[in-house]
Amino acid sequence: MTSLKLLLRCAIVGGLVLLLLIPLMLIRGTVQERERYRDQAIERVAQSRAGAQSLIGPVRVLPWTQESEVEVVGPTGLKTRELQKEQGYDLQMPARLRVQGEMRPDERRVGLFRVPVYSWHARVQAEFIDSEYKPVAGRSYGQPYLALGIADVRGLVGSPNLRVDGRSVALQAGARALEATSKGLHAPLKMQGDAGSGVLADGRKVELEFVLDGTRTLSVVPLGDDTRVDIASTWPHPQFSGSFSPNERSIDDSGFKASWAVSSLASAAQEQLRRSLHSDGTVESLTVALVDRVDVYTQADRATKYGILFVLLTFVGFALFELIKQLRIHPLQYLLVGLALAIFFLLLLSLSEQIAFWQAYLISAAACIGLQGFYLSGVLRSAKYGLMFSTMLTLLYGALYMLLGSENNALLLGSLLLFGILALIMWITRRMDWYELGSRPVASPTTPPRMP
Repeated sequence: MTSLKLLLRCAIVGGLVLLLLIPLMLIRGTVQERERYRDQAIERVAQSRAGAQSLIGPVRVLPWTQESEVEVVGPTGLKTRELQKEQGYDLQMPARLRVQGEMRPDERRVGLFRVPVYSWHARVQAEFIDSEYKPVAGRSYGQPYLALGIADVRGLVGSPNLRVDGRSVALQAGARALEATSKGLHAPLKMQGDAGSGVLADGRKVELEFVLDGTRTLSVVPLGDDTRVDIASTWPHPQFSGSFSPNERSIDDSGFKASWAVSSLASAAQEQLRRSLHSDGTVESLTVALVDRVDVYTQADRATKYGILFVLLTFVGFALFELIKQLRIHPLQYLLVGLALAIFFLLLLSLSEQIAFWQAYLISAAACIGLQGFYLSGVLRSAKYGLMFSTMLTLLYGALYMLLGSENNALLLGSLLLFGILALIMWITRRMDWYELGSRPVASPTTPPRMP
């Protein structure tokens, strides 16, 4: 019968652990909700200013129209010949493409949320080789032009400065042939030859300077046979992504510098851009984003994943005290301590939106440890036991902070932590006679001892 009571008590404690999953899941839902609010803030800034930016080109475009006669069968079965027209483009990518620029960062606030923005002061140099357009029966060529793809043209500050073979050329709105992939600009070129055949020689050297505002992310498509990209900024926390990583990078508190060298032999961007003229498709690029050093929502979400571990370890400690010291702890007291553990994560989330994450963590942990230490001193009728539990919780919170700060080694550190805790529990209980413990009478800590 005594063993059954012990088993029942373990079942009740296990049920309380499962019950505390509800507030932990609600807190995690709150973290995800705040993340959505943050994303909405980014969208609001992008809508009012300019969104994530990308640069495609410049490329030389030679439009053509193809006329041909085809045989058409009418509704009555009568065959006739009709003249049909087909339009298309010949795209020429630069032989050498150099893109340089400085991303000058700033921040925009939307409520509690801070959104990184930038002004990109860019310089683009592109070199083309002469391209021969040969006569094709029924085909006539139109006026060639330079096309430049920009994701959000609202971000252009002032008028870009374009020089083609040393002469200034005015840019016009619309990317024309690139519209299926990106918005942008274009500039007319001279055709050397007639509409049937000739050589496209205008635009051998293209130089472009412009200022482009954007939000968080900047991408450059490596369209050149030989593409070199150099981007610098005073923002100390860049994130590099896309299809290509920087060949060289330096990051410190004063900012970052990154350089890419991409050959058309290693990139499918040219062919992907040609295919995108006829159907929607993505074009690989190199990308840099201005991000926060500590994403408080990612950190808070990761922390809540360890919440059930905190509850379980604390309850195991209570159970050991009950068995070894013969103290009776009411299930409601278990529940209150578990709720105090859960409220830590809500405090961490709310404070980290206002102050630095490490400060929010320190304040939240100190508040919860102090509260539980004070409460457990009364529950266990001993300041010593309350201090012991407070020390245990301090170690747990310290271990959690190490796990959050070491993303690459979180699994290893977490596994070692669990192994160490399990080994400690097994060492403490290695000589314990569970049957003998189950037969002992249990004293209530709320009943004062009898005086002799």
